[in-house]
Amino acid sequence: MAVFSGAAFTFGVERHVIDGIPVRVYSAAKTVADCFKFRNKVGLDVALEALREGLRAKRITRDSVWAAAKVCRVTSVLRPYLEAI
Repeated sequence: MAVFSGAAFTFGVERHVIDGIPVRVYSAAKTVADCFKFRNKVGLDVALEALREGLRAKRITRDSVWAAAKVCRVTSVLRPYLEAI
C-alpha cells in the first residue's frame, strides 16, 4: 500500500461532481507521475503507455507531467522517456 504525505498527497487534486456527489481525483499528469513512481509495481510498460496516451490525447502537457514528476521525485526516471517521445 502506498502512503503519501505533504505535497505528494495534495498536488494535482481536482474536484468533480459525479451524480451530485463531490469527489476528489488526481489529475492525469499526477497519475502518470505516480505510474513512474510505482513502475516496479504496475510495470514500466504501463507507465510508458500512460505517458504516450496522455500526450497523444492532449490530456497532459510535457510541462504538467514534469511539474508532477518534481513533486513525486521521479524526474530522473521520467526525463529520458519524455525526451524520447
